[in-house]
Amino acid sequence: MSVDSAASQTIQKTKGPLVWLDMDQKELDDAYNQSVYAPNQEQVAKRRRLASEAAIKRLKPALRLSYGPSEIEKLDIYRTSRPSAPIMVFTHGGAWRNGSAKDFAFPAEVFINAGAHYVVLDFAAVHEVGGNLMVMADQVRRAVAWVYKNAETFGGDRNRLYVGGHSSGAHLTGVILVTDWRRDFDLPADIIKGGLCVSGMYDLKPVRLSARSKYVKFDDLTEEALSSQRHLEYLNCPITVGYGSQETPEFQRQGREFAAAVKAAGKPVQLIVGEGFNHFEMQETFGNPYGLAGRAALELMNLQMRSS
Repeated sequence: MSVDSAASQTIQKTKGPLVWLDMDQKELDDAYNQSVYAPNQEQVAKRRRLASEAAIKRLKPALRLSYGPSEIEKLDIYRTSRPSAPIMVFTHGGAWRNGSAKDFAFPAEVFINAGAHYVVLDFAAVHEVGGNLMVMADQVRRAVAWVYKNAETFGGDRNRLYVGGHSSGAHLTGVILVTDWRRDFDLPADIIKGGLCVSGMYDLKPVRLSARSKYVKFDDLTEEALSSQRHLEYLNCPITVGYGSQETPEFQRQGREFAAAVKAAGKPVQLIVGEGFNHFEMQETFGNPYGLAGRAALELMNLQMRSS
């Protein structure tokens, strides 16, 4: 027996019971742990932080406004000079556990220079709300409703409202996209005109089976209600779904299957793949008008780059 064959047999013998598809518990946990697949996570996070700090220094101060009663329920609005401008609302990622609006200022200039307002949401971390994702979903939905109702107060066009997000922010963006706005907020069903979901999760069943269940209190209601792939009857706009070819196998599968489900439902969808990009590098492409996510966002909004 060759050394390679012996090693292969050893790997097969040590693999545990299958938990999801062809994965045992460790493989599934790894598939929802980006650091396993992205060794440069810290370097990219530092680049993002520095890029956001630099953008904040260059730009006019963001409007910091409240969309709800709690201290965290605020949003930052980076304004363009164009009157009655379209609006991109961005929901940040961070495994539902970390991140803040100020850390995601770096894409602002992409939208400002194209003639759009860029709005970044703040919302609770999951450990601050007892592990309840439903609270976070309610917050981001209320934030988008607030932006729609108050768009004219900061020079925005409520009829050109778009949403985007990355990672757990893409999960929450998917939740926003399948909101029943008429029933829950007494708003038109089509307040959102387009969505960009990059590197997200759209069915929570495998996530619930993973190590993320140690800090998220999943139950049947949460899994069902916040799996956007299961509620496509409420999707009323074109969307773009993206992921990187170097992301975990589960994040790639989630993106592919979400896009396929939207297409099967007869809704307009585009799937984009960042060849050679890992999870965090995909996030960086929001900050470049010629990057994969930046270009996709501007195309979704029917915008082109222009001088500010």
